[in-house]
Amino acid sequence: METIVKNIDSASPAVRNREALYPAIGFLVVCAVPIVFVWSPLSSLSALVFKNDTFAYIPLIPMVSLYFVFIERKSIFSMISYGWQIGSALIVPGTIGLVLARSNPWHLGAHNQGSLLMFALVLLWTGTFALFFGNQSFRKASFPLLFLLFMIPIPEPLLSRTVFLLQQGSAKSAEWIFGLFGVPYLRQGLEFNLPGVSIFVAEECSGIRSSLALLITTVLASHLFLRKAWNKILLCIVVVPMAILKNGLRIATLSTLAVYVNPGFLTGRLHRQGGIVFFLMGLIPIGLLLLLLQKVEKPGPAVAKNS
Repeated sequence: METIVKNIDSASPAVRNREALYPAIGFLVVCAVPIVFVWSPLSSLSALVFKNDTFAYIPLIPMVSLYFVFIERKSIFSMISYGWQIGSALIVPGTIGLVLARSNPWHLGAHNQGSLLMFALVLLWTGTFALFFGNQSFRKASFPLLFLLFMIPIPEPLLSRTVFLLQQGSAKSAEWIFGLFGVPYLRQGLEFNLPGVSIFVAEECSGIRSSLALLITTVLASHLFLRKAWNKILLCIVVVPMAILKNGLRIATLSTLAVYVNPGFLTGRLHRQGGIVFFLMGLIPIGLLLLLLQKVEKPGPAVAKNS
C-alpha cells in the first residue's frame, strides 16, 4: 500500500523542492550506510574490477543510470509517495544478501562473493528507491534501476561456461570465414593450423569484453530509439550471433594477414588495439536492424491522420 501521496507538479517551487528533499536525503542515507558495513568485501570487488578487464565497465553503470534518472526526473518524480510493499520486498532480501556476502558462510571466492555483494546492493538500492519515492516513481524509473543489474559480475561457473561457448562460436565463425575466402586450414578443436602459423582461440580471444560492451550499447540504443518491448528484445537477441560473428571475423582477419602479409599481425598493434574496429563493425548490422525496427514502429499515413 502507498501512503502520503505528494503531487509535486501542483505545488509551488519552494514546496516542491522541500517535499522532494526529505525523500532524497532518506534515500541517500539508506543507500550509503550499508556500504560501510560491507566495506571490506567491496574493496576486494573493486580490486577485482580494476585487475580484470572483463568487468572494467562496471563503474560506468551507476553513472549511466543516474544520467537517465536525471533527464527523466520531471516524469519520475512528478508524484512522490512511500512504496512500503515493493520497497520491503526488495530491501529485506537485499539486506540478507549483504549479511551473507560479508560473513561468507559458504567460503565463496572473491569473484562470487563480489557477485553476491553487488546483487544484494542492487536489490537494496532499488528497494530503497521504491520505499522513498513510491510505486509510480519506481515504475517510471524501471529502466535505469534495471540497468544497475549490469553492475553484477557474472558469477562462476557461469562466466567460464559463457567464455567457452564464445570460444567455440568464434572458432566456428572463423572456420566459416576461412572457407568462404579459400584460406587453407586444419582445425583441431580450438586450434587452427594455417600455412606457416598456428593459432589457438584462447579465453582471451573469446571476445567476452567486447560482447558485453556490445550488449550494453544495444540495450541503451533499444531504450532510446524503440518503443515496443518485443522489438527491444529482438534487437538484444541479435547481439549474441553478431558478437560471435564479429569475433570470428577478427580471428580470421588477423590470421589471414599473418599468413599472407606478416606473421607479426598476430602480436602487433591491430591485435592489441584493433578491438574497437571490429566492435564498430559489429555495431553496423545492429544499427541497420534498429533503423528497420524504427521504420516498422512508425505509424503509416492513415494511422497518423487518425491520431
